[in-house]
Order: sequence, then structure tokens, then C-alpha cells
Amino acid sequence: MEIRYYIGIDVSKATLDWAVFDGKTTVLQTQSPNSEKGIKTVLRLLKELPDFSVQFSIICLEHTGIYNAVVLQQLVAASFPVWLESSLQIKQAGGLQRGKSDQIDAQRIAEYAFRFRDCIRIWQPPRQLLKDLTNLSALRQRLLLVRSQLQQPIDEQAGFVEAKQHKELIKYCRASLKSINSDLEKVNQQMAKLIENDQHLKELFTLMTSIPGVGSATATEVILATDEFKAITDPKKLACHAGVAPFEHRSGTSVRGKTRVSQHARKRLKSLFHLAAMSAIRSKGEIKDYYVRKVAEGKNKMLVLNAVRNKIIHRIYAVVRRGEKYDKNYTNTLA
Repeated sequence: MEIRYYIGIDVSKATLDWAVFDGKTTVLQTQSPNSEKGIKTVLRLLKELPDFSVQFSIICLEHTGIYNAVVLQQLVAASFPVWLESSLQIKQAGGLQRGKSDQIDAQRIAEYAFRFRDCIRIWQPPRQLLKDLTNLSALRQRLLLVRSQLQQPIDEQAGFVEAKQHKELIKYCRASLKSINSDLEKVNQQMAKLIENDQHLKELFTLMTSIPGVGSATATEVILATDEFKAITDPKKLACHAGVAPFEHRSGTSVRGKTRVSQHARKRLKSLFHLAAMSAIRSKGEIKDYYVRKVAEGKNKMLVLNAVRNKIIHRIYAVVRRGEKYDKNYTNTLA
């Protein structure tokens, strides 16, 4: 696509910093409130630039969670091409940097869009249903964290404090834990209802949960992370995104590091795939047989477990691609 203006936006809770780069210099720089009114004011300024056209511009901004919700909504409504990029990707592409401010960050984002214009990925907004599921999933994670923060210390104190005092501690938290569990149940029911009432999500969910070890939480997170398998279409890319893809660490003849996974990952997804793998190797089947065989050969247990995570990811894509449930008794006729 032919682009005349590369627009970078640095997003914060209260404000948006805008920088417009034409390939040679910054032709406009301004700040606006992170609100519908403030955004519309800047969009009018953009349209006053010489030879400005929405279709010949690109707006680049970083993933910032809920803080970019309003600006994304307004940009889509105005038909602007939008490029959502990882903040880490933009930072590392900038090399050694001196000084930092919101205005400078907006300039760097605009210049990043120009430098990597051959790698532009136009962002498409997810369905409203997925937005609702994302919010419920985030709430579920917070509730689980609060419950763990209350329950775990009490469990760990058993045997180390007097029995009478331990009972009192449990009594003090009982009402809170009961309320949290009740809220968790309601959130889980609402998430299940949303999935059940949407035929496409229901089919994806049924296919994925047919795989040993893959439960409702893992299936839901995969759907959200991949935007129903539209944003991440390759199992290797999902493995990389989830931090379970191994990478070599070597250079020349002197550096011979161990093959390892990247720490730049979607932590929640990585944790769920770990739990899925742990569940799969405890259940009778070919995944458990694979794990037992490799460990017996002397392979490191964590390396084998990571291989199991990758196997689960590839099986998820396989069942979705075929549109058929996982067959535990399948044998390769070509073997």
C-alpha cells in the first residue's frame, strides 16, 4: 500500500501523544485527552495536512490493554488503517536510546512504522463476543489470584501455629472465600453461556477440549489469543507466542549455550499449556507413553514436558483444521 503519512500514537491513561512522519521529517506533533472528543479533534487536524487521505496513511500504536480501547474504536469508525505492535518490538527496533518522554515515544513509533513499512499488519477488531470473553477471563484471573492470596498462607500455616489459632484464621476468611468462590462460579457460568450460544465458538471449544489435557480454561485462552485462529494461523507461531518454542543459543565456536525457550511470552497461556501437559502425562494414552519413553531414555523431564506442550499445540491446530475431534485410537496407516 502507498503511504504518505506514518502516524505514531503513544497511549497513556489520561492522554494521547501524536506524531506524524512523512518519511523525511515530523510534520505534526500534538497531544490530546484520551477521550472521544480529544481524538476527534486530532483527526480533524490530520485531515488538514497537505494531500492527506485516510487510505494513504497508517496509524501505529502499542498494545496497552484497556487504555487504547477508546482510540481504537474511534480510528475504526473513521476507517483509518491501524497497526497494533508490541511495545517490546518497537523498543528493541529503536536500538540504543537516550532520553524518554511521551512526545519522543510518539515520534519513535511513527518512525518505526516508516522503517518497517514492508512488515505492516493491519489490525482487525475482534468480535464483540470475544471482547466480552476477554474481560470475563481477566476478571476470572483476578479472582483466582485473590483466592490464592487468602487460601495459600492459611494452608501453609497448618502444623506451624496452634490448632485453635489456625481455626480462627480459617473462620475469619471463610466469608471472603465463600464470596470469591461464588463470584468465580458466576463468571465461569457466564463464559460458558457465551460460548454455548455462539455456534462457531462452541465448535472450536468442542474440538479443542477433545484433546487430553486441554480443559475449558486452556481452550478459552487459545481462542482469545488467536482471535479464533485468525490472528495466529500457525501452531509454531502460537508456540512462540506462548513461550514454549525452543531456540538455539550459539555463536561461532565459543558460544554453545543450551537450547531454551524465550522469556518473552504470554505468561497466562504458557501456564495453562504447562497444566495441560501435566494433565496429559497423567492420563492413559500416547502422550503419557511418549513422556515415559523419553524420560526412560534419559531425557531431561522439563525438556520432555516442553515437547508435550508443543504436541498439544499442534494437536489443537490439527483438530481445528480437520474439523474433527481428537481420536485417541488413531494410527498412522503410512507408518
